[in-house]
Amino acid sequence: MNRLIKPAIFFFFLFGMKTVFAQNTKISGTVTDKNNKALDYASVALIHLPDSASVALQATNQQGLYEFSNVKPGKYLIKALMMGYDKNHSAAFEVKDAAIKMASIVLTDRSQNLKEVNIISKMPVIDQKADRVIVNVEQMNTAGDNALEVISRSPGVKLDKDDNIVLKGKKGINVMIDGKMSYMTGLELTTYLKSLPGSVLSKIELISNPPSSFDAAGTAGIINIKLKRNKMQGFNGNMNLGGGYGRYEKVYGGTNLNYNIGKVSTYLRLDAGHYNSYNRLTLNRTIGDEQYNQLNFWHPITNSLNYSTGADYFINDKNTLAVMVKGYTAPEDTKVNSNSVNYNAAGTKTGGTSMFNPQSNTEKNHAINLNYRLKTDTLGGELGFDADYVRYDNSRNETFTNNYLDANDQLIGTPVDLRNNGMGKVSIYSIKADYTLNLNKKLKMETGWKSSWVRSESDVRFDSLKTAGWINDPRRTNEFLYNENINAGYLSLDQSFKNLQIKAGLRAEQTLGNGSSSGTNTVIDRKYWKLFPTLFVSLKLDSNNLITAAYRKSINRPSYSSLNPFTFYSDPYTALQGNPLLQPSYANSFEFNYSLKNFRVLTLSYSVNNGSIWEVVYQNDVTKESISRPENLSRTTNFYMATGSPFDITKWWNNNTEVSAGFNRTQSAVQGNGYHAFSWNWSVMMDNTFTLPKNYSISTYAYYDSPSVSGLFRSLGSYQLNIGAKKTFWNKNATLALKVNDVFNTSAFRANLEYNNIKTYWKNEWESRRVNLSFNYKFGNMKIKTARKRNTGTSDEENRVGKN
Repeated sequence: MNRLIKPAIFFFFLFGMKTVFAQNTKISGTVTDKNNKALDYASVALIHLPDSASVALQATNQQGLYEFSNVKPGKYLIKALMMGYDKNHSAAFEVKDAAIKMASIVLTDRSQNLKEVNIISKMPVIDQKADRVIVNVEQMNTAGDNALEVISRSPGVKLDKDDNIVLKGKKGINVMIDGKMSYMTGLELTTYLKSLPGSVLSKIELISNPPSSFDAAGTAGIINIKLKRNKMQGFNGNMNLGGGYGRYEKVYGGTNLNYNIGKVSTYLRLDAGHYNSYNRLTLNRTIGDEQYNQLNFWHPITNSLNYSTGADYFINDKNTLAVMVKGYTAPEDTKVNSNSVNYNAAGTKTGGTSMFNPQSNTEKNHAINLNYRLKTDTLGGELGFDADYVRYDNSRNETFTNNYLDANDQLIGTPVDLRNNGMGKVSIYSIKADYTLNLNKKLKMETGWKSSWVRSESDVRFDSLKTAGWINDPRRTNEFLYNENINAGYLSLDQSFKNLQIKAGLRAEQTLGNGSSSGTNTVIDRKYWKLFPTLFVSLKLDSNNLITAAYRKSINRPSYSSLNPFTFYSDPYTALQGNPLLQPSYANSFEFNYSLKNFRVLTLSYSVNNGSIWEVVYQNDVTKESISRPENLSRTTNFYMATGSPFDITKWWNNNTEVSAGFNRTQSAVQGNGYHAFSWNWSVMMDNTFTLPKNYSISTYAYYDSPSVSGLFRSLGSYQLNIGAKKTFWNKNATLALKVNDVFNTSAFRANLEYNNIKTYWKNEWESRRVNLSFNYKFGNMKIKTARKRNTGTSDEENRVGKN
């Protein structure tokens, strides 16, 4: 407890000192229309004179009132603006030591002038900011796409053989949903993103080098997915419905409802889907002088439900209390067939195996967040608290029927029957506090503290069918338990000069972990702490030219399941195994960006990862088994450079072309032997949107990726072409979109794995060619209300659930 009490005392000391020395001068007033009717949610800015610097910004309440507290002595004026009205401002006034009551600021309605105005500008698909890249998904044709497919179309993003997200050539990405860590990676994250329709995404933020206020985990940075939530007054929402067909059918739909009035803002989002799909994995393995050709076919049918609901209660202008509940469930019935044909050195067929593996699996996630925010002054000071609870549950029920065949495909002996009843659950608790203090107009301090506790449990029970019935197989039965506590604190300073901004931070994290496995009698005991510095520099050469540079040290902790030393067989010859000796990896990342008028001219990124975690395959030439387990590789190096941003070729043709190149190197001892692989690679992506009369548009999307090195895999080239059309109607509140994904059915992951006694060709295919049709409709009040940005205390712990 002492570790928790001391940071808390530090926070309240800082907050108390700020309160003691704050000025107590208040400025208040109202904003009305020409009929003296109060205008709620008008934006009001306090402007310092003579430099015209914006000191504070807020929205009026239902009575049209605003109030600025703790205003320092000086000369000011008040500016007010609201959509549909001409902006206005007060006369200049001077603040001394007495409260000031301002005369009403009157805004004139200009709606009658809007009838003849044609809005021809629109939000760009890709928006290059100083510290991140923003993808405005609502400007894309996402008909039939799931969230993972939309993310994969973002600049610098690729998917590896297991659908894990790779950003600028680097693994170890953290995924946030609406500013809150998703607590998922690996299969859990893939399942969730595939169950989420792309039509519910609003924006995707790519943050390669997040500051010290974020968790140090995530060696590739952070992807923040913002879901649609209307920021309007009154009742409003949208609904979507769609379907598609490739080899099998898909149907999905959902609604997003908002009710914002007075001091309370509430929302509810529901999305459901039925997805019938497949994956086909081809493995050609050379073992000694024999050839094993294996074909695995997965046919999952998933019915998913995602939900999110919450409320913000604006107690007054300074205090806000909020609660959020979210979750998803994805029951899945899967039929798995695996067939292997074996040949000798002469190329003669010697036998094979066949396996039938029906499965019934369920993934569930539920989370609750409590959030409190206090504005400590009008200069942007804020104190925030978050408490989070997240629970993951998964269950697996499956049977295996293994048949061993001779050269004539005749059964050898009797089939081998197995069954598995497994479960896993992860519980995560987190609390955090953050404090922002503006020391002066150009110097800002941020500090914070966070603690999280994780309990991960796994129970796998295998039975074999004998003449006496089902008998437990102790070799395949295992219980695994892992507990972890992470405590962190950070401090950062942000100094602004005339054209230069420097932000430096330092984060300290302590990790305490212990675990055990009944199946292997393994004990895990981890105790370590590390410092993680960050540095961000932004130089504005003039109004058009911007240069930014960043440095970050980060950590990638092993997922909870990857520490479990038990072996899980997916077929008679292929298995996955955890590694209790797995250690965290550390990366040093550097990035440079140059943009001209928001056009990204050049991005350079370089990172060195020590102890990076990759899958290593162990092959038994006698039993013909291949077991994959995660291991720490000595050193991986990544260099990435890119250019390109969206721009209008004509008024009706928008083009977004990105050209990138990279260099990847892997250096490590693998199974006692040295391994060194490197490769230059390049890729090009082109996204075109053609705006046609009568609110029609057509789009094309294409990419090509050259061969590259990824860990121990040498992946081959790939390419894809999508085409689509869209029509908006009903005053642009309704959208109908048609899309054909992967027109030539060329999207697949192909790679060679070759080291020591391993020589394998790997090809993974999925239902990438599909025709999709979707409908989206917006309804309700469209009067804009200022929305509150909110981040919770969830962190990278959830990002490690299911990570391999």
